[in-house]
Amino acid sequence: MLLAADVGNTNVVFALFDGREIKARWRIATDPRRTGDEYAVWLLQLLQIEGVKREEITRIIFASVVPRANHNLTVLSEKYFGITPIIAGQGRAAWPFEIDVDQPSSLGADRALNILAAHEKYGGDLIVVDFGTATKFEAIDFNGTYKGGIIAPGINLSLDALVGKTAKLPRIAIRAPDDTSVIGRNTEDQMLIGIFWAHVAMMEGLIARMKAEIGRPAKVVATGGLAILFDQKTDIFDYVDADLTIRGLALLAEHASR
Repeated sequence: MLLAADVGNTNVVFALFDGREIKARWRIATDPRRTGDEYAVWLLQLLQIEGVKREEITRIIFASVVPRANHNLTVLSEKYFGITPIIAGQGRAAWPFEIDVDQPSSLGADRALNILAAHEKYGGDLIVVDFGTATKFEAIDFNGTYKGGIIAPGINLSLDALVGKTAKLPRIAIRAPDDTSVIGRNTEDQMLIGIFWAHVAMMEGLIARMKAEIGRPAKVVATGGLAILFDQKTDIFDYVDADLTIRGLALLAEHASR
């Protein structure tokens, strides 16, 4: 089995693969100070609950946008599983596609995994939208080449800034509004409209501009925790794929093993 870990700015997602099938997945808050021993206490218990012995895991791969977490995940892999981990974007796990931008080395691991997985699964010209701490847009041509993208503040980041920089506005939950009205009748509704519908308008406007610039029909793939939420209120997405990033890790592990 393959153990894959995607370290984002907010959460670390672990997934257990049997071939290309996800057998289990777990999520923990990202904390760069969390040691390999602390990861092991948490993860080994979860494996036991799933009825999986640590000896059944023969490969480990991880991708990280939090550099301080790399050492601790390496300790987890080597000390508790006896496996030297594959690190996404490094050595034999270098990105197996062309990166046609000004600074190829600046491409984040999570974005690269989305590019790899989206091209393999959907093909053609693509726009990938990933809802994380930031909302990221990727343009991928029909050859699988990364042509560039957009980084915008994520919806929770926008809400944090709004609440944190005002004295009286309350903390609200991010959810899909009950209707399509954009004239709120109370403070909470006005804030939800301003946060949610502004994000939808941004997405729809930027995707329209990206499609015009690409100049060919492009499919739009959404991923990330809030993708399903936004899909309820816009028809801009052709596909919603919550497991895109983690499946990219499994694909990269296959490439690294060849």
